[in-house]
Amino acid sequence: MSTPHSVASETTRAEREQFADDVEYYLSLTPRQLPSKYLYDGLGSALFDAICRLPWYRITRTELALLAAHATEIFARAGYPATLVELGPGNGEKLATLIESAAGLPPLAVHLVDVSPEALALASRAVEAHPQVTVHAHRASYEIGLADAARAARPAGRTLALFLGSNIGNFDQPGAEAFLRTLRASLTRGDALLLGADLVKPERDLLLAYDDPLGVTAAFNLNLLLRANRELGADFEIDGFAHRALWNAGASRVEMHLVSRRRQRVTIPAARLELSFDPEDSIWTESSYKYRPAEILRLLERAGFHAGRQWIDEHGTFAMTLVVAE
Repeated sequence: MSTPHSVASETTRAEREQFADDVEYYLSLTPRQLPSKYLYDGLGSALFDAICRLPWYRITRTELALLAAHATEIFARAGYPATLVELGPGNGEKLATLIESAAGLPPLAVHLVDVSPEALALASRAVEAHPQVTVHAHRASYEIGLADAARAARPAGRTLALFLGSNIGNFDQPGAEAFLRTLRASLTRGDALLLGADLVKPERDLLLAYDDPLGVTAAFNLNLLLRANRELGADFEIDGFAHRALWNAGASRVEMHLVSRRRQRVTIPAARLELSFDPEDSIWTESSYKYRPAEILRLLERAGFHAGRQWIDEHGTFAMTLVVAE
């Protein structure tokens, strides 16, 4: 799907204004923070795709294997839906794997929802190669995109929504439940949700996944400062900050931070900010919550879903859960 140039320009201006407003707000908090969604500009999305191929980051490979192994059962338990909606499709590899691995599928309307035009373009190309698929791209937030897709799908039959890649881990527990309730509100009774969630595992394994020896995750995190320089006129010195990942066992989450290496001042004109950093001052850029299988089921049930089926890989590191809207 292509967008007229004038609309694209207006959208870009609006997005940059929102970015500036969010930077002003979150960097004024204690502790200083930045929303993780801003990690995914064009370069950030490419770096995350590289992270997914690293040997220490097993989420993507494990989830792909589960999708391939259980695709036919997933579609059967979901009632052979006429519509698929994937929230945050990445490069489209997971959805393509699900479709390729299932036997005897009817024609499918596929709706892809993401704020990143690069991700939507990649995912569309990966999925539209299948002759039984019609692709619709929604450049929108998850909530708005799913609501739009669900309205379009309702006359056609059942919908299967997919929220994969352990993206649910970017929400704290109250936020995760509120988000899932919003998804449930967009679905009709009998529609289904397939949720992928990373599980609690040894601390060493978790930290290697978020602070890899090649430094790709560090580049992904530091790119957020580069984006602020480019889009908001900030003057972050990239080598003045270091990437740090830590496991917060009490909160069951991996945290990513950008830590100041020295005393420094930063101005961000578009966000109307002047900031001072001392050594070890940090900006909290992402949380990735890890779950236990039973916690996932309880969370989904509280959000209004009926527990259907859960698949866990042989090493007990990742869970894929299919539930039905009650």
